[in-house]
Amino acid sequence: MIERDAIPLVVGVTGHRNIRARDRDTLYAAVAGELARLQSRCPHSQLILLNSLAEGADLLCAQAAADLGIPLMAALPMEQEAYERDFSPEALLRFRALCAGAEQTFVTPPAEPLPPAPDRDFFYRQAGIYVAAHAHVLLALWDGDEASPSPCGTAQTVRFMLRGDFDPADAVPLPGFGAVLHIHAPTRENDPVPAGQVRFLGEEAAFWEALDRTDEFNALAAGVRAESPSLLPRDREKDPWLDGMEALYRKADALSLRYAGVYRRILGGLAVLSTLITFAFLLYDEAEWHGMILLCGLFLLGAWAVQRLGDRTASHRRYLEYRTLAEAMRVQAFLRYAGSQTKIQRILPWSQKTETGWVAGALKACALGMPPYGAHSVRDSWVEQQRQYHLEAKAKSARTLKGSDRVVSWALGLSILVYGAVLVFEFVWGDLNPFSGQIPDAERYRTISKLLLGGISAATLFISNYYGRLSLSRVRADHEKMARFYEAVAARMDRFGESEALLCLLAREELVENGNWCAYQRENGADFTL
Repeated sequence: MIERDAIPLVVGVTGHRNIRARDRDTLYAAVAGELARLQSRCPHSQLILLNSLAEGADLLCAQAAADLGIPLMAALPMEQEAYERDFSPEALLRFRALCAGAEQTFVTPPAEPLPPAPDRDFFYRQAGIYVAAHAHVLLALWDGDEASPSPCGTAQTVRFMLRGDFDPADAVPLPGFGAVLHIHAPTRENDPVPAGQVRFLGEEAAFWEALDRTDEFNALAAGVRAESPSLLPRDREKDPWLDGMEALYRKADALSLRYAGVYRRILGGLAVLSTLITFAFLLYDEAEWHGMILLCGLFLLGAWAVQRLGDRTASHRRYLEYRTLAEAMRVQAFLRYAGSQTKIQRILPWSQKTETGWVAGALKACALGMPPYGAHSVRDSWVEQQRQYHLEAKAKSARTLKGSDRVVSWALGLSILVYGAVLVFEFVWGDLNPFSGQIPDAERYRTISKLLLGGISAATLFISNYYGRLSLSRVRADHEKMARFYEAVAARMDRFGESEALLCLLAREELVENGNWCAYQRENGADFTL
């Protein structure tokens, strides 16, 4: 059974129909070994096999997955009755048994324009495109011949996975996710490469990093109790895939908020410790309190420990990446609820695809399956709620910005006041006026004034830097712009209705806004340069 509240690792399948009888056991062992390796590498993530169940390699892979307890999604190129004409009697029995045990059996929608008289090759090609477009990795039982002229064969599906060149609108594949596990399946008698030999095609380091990040999220999400309110009306019809999208949104949202809190506490801790280090050193240097050098070292050690905590928890990275996942999953859920078949990974900004490739892969995986069950209005649940959210967030960020400005102003005023007192002191009792009268312990008062001025200046600097890293003025401006945007979208919906074009515009602008936010927040890591 598929776990709907976690990101699945989707393994697509392509391969030759005619598998040599003597190679079957070897190829079965190779497929089972690669699937087991993926399970071992990602113990907190559920593997799903995405398979068109064609005779030959597809059925062999499906059987290996079934023996390992891996759920099957059967993505058929055409209706089952028409598809069954391509099977031998023995293979047909296995095909029907696998379809009956699949989590879901569905016909893949065309990704390309339907020709006037589509043939079977056209529908096989669409199935290959669908598998490549939704899988994290493709198992290819293939002889490696890239010169195949077939528009729908294994070589084409491998190219779809590696290059994404079936779609001019999305011609560049996702970083780290154009991955193919090529398991050599000879078709010639004198093939020098042994059956079952495995080689990796694609960006291997990026692929494994993306899978590790996905598994990391699933491990953390398993222990999360998401308490955020429901995105969609509770009285809607049952849609397991929509339920899963909403559950993933809520878990990603909860994790993002958790790590945002950790990040801000680390940022605040570094600001406080930086101020204390400066003040302790001033006491050591100016007041000649030699014991302060030990306290200074203690504060330095504390700052090092806080920064190490930031590195170990990866709070800043997780805060941004899980926010990206939450926002994208929220948008995808609303699109599905509205009846749109737009896939978010197709319109995700390129900067986010490159910076958070594992999130793009998660969106691919979570978008597979049956089309939306119906179409519903999202004006109130999406547009109006987001407008209200941004208005409230704008007011909140404005209050925080005003508070930070007030703190800095007070610190500046106090610095000016202390400076004025020191200036008066030097004119009346100090060296600025040769006719002034000296007072006993004048040097002590000078030391105290230096400590005050240095401490206040250091505190002002670090407080300003802390609030500056929160980018409050930029955040407030973003909320204001998005509130105006949602107001304009609501007016357009009232006038023109909730068209597919308007829904895509809404989704794209939300993703762009989140991408811009991530871009400037990514520069504000919590480190000792504060």
